Amino acid sequence: MVRANTALTEKKLYMSDISIVRTWKKKSFASALTLSAAAFAFAQQKASVTGVITDGKNNPIPYASITFKSKVNMAYSDAALADEAGRYTLQLMPGTYDIVIEAIDYKPATYTKQITGGNIGALSVEAEASTTNLKTEKLEGVVITANSRPLKVDIDKKTYDPSQDIVAKGGTLQDVLQNVPSVAVETDGTVSVRGNSNVRFLINGKPSALLGIEDGANALQSIPADQIERIEVITNPSARFEAAGTAGILNIILKKTKKAGFNGSVTGTVGYLPQTSLNTNLGWRKGDLSVFLNGGGGYRENRFTRENDQWFKNAAAGSVQEFHSRSETNHNIKNANATLGIAYDFSPKTSATLSGTVRGFESEGDGTIDQQTSYVGQAARSTVRDQKSGGKNFAWQTDFSLDHKFDDKGQLLSLSASLQNNNSFSESSFAQRAGTILQAEENFQQGNDSRNFVGKADYELPLGEKSKLEAGYRIDINKNTFENVLSSNPVYANTAIFNNNTTYKENFNAGYIQFKSRIGEKLGYQLGLRDEYSVVDIDYHNATGESVVKKKEYNGIFPSIYLAYDLKKGSQLLLNYTRRIDRPRSFFLVPYAMYSNPENVFEGNVDLNPSYVDSYELGYSLQKGKVSFNPTLYFRHTNDDVKMYAYQRIAGENVIYSRPINLGTEDRYGLDLNFSYDPISWLKLMGTVGVFGYKTTGEIMTPQGILRDFSGDGISSTARLNTTFRIDKTFSMQLQGFFRGGQKTATTETKPMYALNFGLSKTIWDGNGTITFNVQDIFNTRNRTMYSYTPQFDSRSYMQWTPRQISLSLSYRFNQGDRVEQPRRKKDINNNVQGGDDVPPM
Repeated sequence: MVRANTALTEKKLYMSDISIVRTWKKKSFASALTLSAAAFAFAQQKASVTGVITDGKNNPIPYASITFKSKVNMAYSDAALADEAGRYTLQLMPGTYDIVIEAIDYKPATYTKQITGGNIGALSVEAEASTTNLKTEKLEGVVITANSRPLKVDIDKKTYDPSQDIVAKGGTLQDVLQNVPSVAVETDGTVSVRGNSNVRFLINGKPSALLGIEDGANALQSIPADQIERIEVITNPSARFEAAGTAGILNIILKKTKKAGFNGSVTGTVGYLPQTSLNTNLGWRKGDLSVFLNGGGGYRENRFTRENDQWFKNAAAGSVQEFHSRSETNHNIKNANATLGIAYDFSPKTSATLSGTVRGFESEGDGTIDQQTSYVGQAARSTVRDQKSGGKNFAWQTDFSLDHKFDDKGQLLSLSASLQNNNSFSESSFAQRAGTILQAEENFQQGNDSRNFVGKADYELPLGEKSKLEAGYRIDINKNTFENVLSSNPVYANTAIFNNNTTYKENFNAGYIQFKSRIGEKLGYQLGLRDEYSVVDIDYHNATGESVVKKKEYNGIFPSIYLAYDLKKGSQLLLNYTRRIDRPRSFFLVPYAMYSNPENVFEGNVDLNPSYVDSYELGYSLQKGKVSFNPTLYFRHTNDDVKMYAYQRIAGENVIYSRPINLGTEDRYGLDLNFSYDPISWLKLMGTVGVFGYKTTGEIMTPQGILRDFSGDGISSTARLNTTFRIDKTFSMQLQGFFRGGQKTATTETKPMYALNFGLSKTIWDGNGTITFNVQDIFNTRNRTMYSYTPQFDSRSYMQWTPRQISLSLSYRFNQGDRVEQPRRKKDINNNVQGGDDVPPM
């Protein structure tokens, strides 16, 4: 579809994929009367009705939706979608109808007319002046609901709609992410995009304390899937976004109701491994005031399995030659969250939103680690480590935003501020025994408090009909405190270094400017430039008297270029370039931030520097009829790449140290292909295929004087296919398969992995309820096996974070109105689609 201008395109994107489902409003004591009325209706002769939608100045409104609600019988009701000239045609039974008109950027309008057939003339709608577009009047009795394609492709992002993801119903953010194109979730909850785990999470466009990076999978599992409206995958973010995250940005957009009056939904879930949850989304609107509330809680259990094998080379007499361990841990998490927000229009051009969110979770783990250790020249020893772990987390966040429209041409100023706090405490204890003899006890406690402030100002200035200038400023003030306490009996040599406290501060200021325009009717472009200046302060002290005080400053310029060329109807060629930064995580910079056991010590690197990435993408987007096809070629070059370095300080020592270091370069390149296809009315296919290669360079001298080479290259692949079968209008089935190919570098090798999920969905209670059944990981194959090779030792690790799970969920929606089916749009003599649900958004 060749687009004349951006505003018109947005209307087409929104309206062109609407699918409307017809239901009859049944009353419990009048089913016989309803059936009689329906039979009588179809026995009569329908009349052809035509008309046009305008803005009151005789300008046509393209792709407006028109709903005819019969005052006599709901079976007579129907709906239509205007074409590009604002015209529509449909067949109706003669009678009196309430006519409701809706269009993007216009207020809904309602008319009452006696329909006898023929042309009913022009019906007008008034422009919506509110900057938040909140003044939507209530549609009583009949509403139109969208059933769009799950994936939309824009010039700078892909947008995934999880509403049709049956497998994730009743689950969490982690479950939703497993079906997002280009995204993969590892067995331990690590999220990667195109094989790169350096992903930046945003919630509603801002960094959030709700997804603290130290929380890992627990944070992903504490956000219910039912509260997620959409996920934006931004692999090459523009200058408007923070430059951090070399793999890109995942922007989680949470739901806010847009209906008048009081309405909402409630979803409950039960399952095995034992899980229960109850979540709700509520909204109320009257006049200029809107209030929304999302909240809920749940309980979930996991069974975590880990195996670790190590083989030491040239081990001295009395030292460890082989080490093997296997553990199973029962892990559970309780979580609760709530978001309350208020939006108010002070005037047609000024609006504000204030919201507050709280989230908390508790986790407990209880397991046993069986260890087998062989020493050179000595008999093998068997020990058992009883492990208990627990943690608590509480986070809150307050957001305020103010939007002001200077005129009706698009000049806009947006101001926002966010105050966030994330407080967590974790504890793990071990008791090691040989038979009945207690050999050692360890206890490690860690507390972390994170306080953040984010302030933003964004300005948009249209320049003529085709161009726009954008500029903005952002300030981040972050303070993290870590307090660690380790006790052991007997006292190990490195115990004291893990009794420490650290204050970590990071502040940065950023400004950006970008310009959007078009050359002719086919070529669009966007140029941007961003500057970020950051200051990091680290103050570390431990029980040995050691202290580290460090100040680090970075200043970076980050350009971005986007080109989009319309090849023909429904297809575009996309080319872009951005420069990104990978700032070290806070605990990577703290000398000793985490403790696992005395044989494996993680040490941070206070001298770790950021990595800089040059990212290039060439993509093609085809969205026409029943097909959506989006292949992208990409290349990323990283300087000062961060690699994890494992070594022994002293030859024969039974302690393995690991630390992050800047070492050499990394090149990543590949093909990322997303597609969807609806071959027949009852079958929908959506898939992702990724093939990527990598090449690393770098070498380092070990303490033993051995030159260790990190150089290597390889190729890997991923594939995901989501198949949805529509059994009837109320019953659907979904199969979701995932495959990740193996990876191999000079020092590591990861084995392939695959998984298959299954889901069933049934609509009940006249469309107001949905019952969903799903099975995650049918064949229990979702696990990771990895081998590592060093000059001193080789190792193998196996991990399965979550085994097969089964769940059943029930959702109920209230005050949603009845749905009316709209026929598919027909094609004209030139095979151009004139409307219907077979037209995808662009």
